[in-house]
Amino acid sequence: MTSPASAQAAAETEAVVEVRDVHYAIGGRAIFAGLDLTVQRGRITAIMGPSGGGKTTLLKLITGQIFADRGSVRVFGQDVATLDRRALYALRQRLGLLFQNGALLTDLDVFDNVAFPVREHSDLTETLIRKLVLTKLQAVGLRGAAHLMPAELSGGMARRVALARAIVMDPEVLMYDEPFVGLDPISLGVILRLIKQMNSALGITSIVVSHDVRELATIADESYLLLEGRIAVAGTPEQLRTSSSPAVQQFMTGSFEGPVAFNYPAPDYATQLLADDDE
Repeated sequence: MTSPASAQAAAETEAVVEVRDVHYAIGGRAIFAGLDLTVQRGRITAIMGPSGGGKTTLLKLITGQIFADRGSVRVFGQDVATLDRRALYALRQRLGLLFQNGALLTDLDVFDNVAFPVREHSDLTETLIRKLVLTKLQAVGLRGAAHLMPAELSGGMARRVALARAIVMDPEVLMYDEPFVGLDPISLGVILRLIKQMNSALGITSIVVSHDVRELATIADESYLLLEGRIAVAGTPEQLRTSSSPAVQQFMTGSFEGPVAFNYPAPDYATQLLADDDE
């Protein structure tokens, strides 16, 4: 017989997302070449990597917006690529996503933006929707801004409204796509605190995609560094910081010098310039 303590320990280590040997290319360019990672229930997992390295693409694979060329992506034990439309939509209702740019609907006020998913996917009365929306806005500190339009919001406020919308359906997994971009220090601190608090208070699992090393180190339970289509290193933020890998050290310290190239692959510069002159 399994003890309550053993059952709790098993639940805490349960994998809610499993990515195994995933290969994916766009226009012949490899984005992933044997990607492997696991997201465990109840933890904050950080996915780091340089811009253009496939971080947002990974979220699209998890939500079934695109499918791997090879390998498997399993969410809640289900192979996403094998789900029919009904099953895929049911899976997505267990997921929340904070879009990179917030993606608020510009013709709706704050209240209606947050209420939108509930009205689309439930039969709740307007009275219950009002209570639910105000509760979520209160959680992000914007209950008083319910009547404002997106154009009246600062960048940090818009990100918090988008966060309220992402949690309004009480998802089991909440994904954040570059949540710190363009935020001032105060807004950044607020978002960091909200991610940590909501993961704990709501008992959810969080996946945070970002290239902001310092910020992620303050909230992540486990971090993955994505380089050249694979996981270069995985572990706690401290383990990544002390890694002996030159590529990992270059990314963690923000150095220009190192094995990770800054320039996109191109023909020889001088040869290309001369060829253009000949034309």
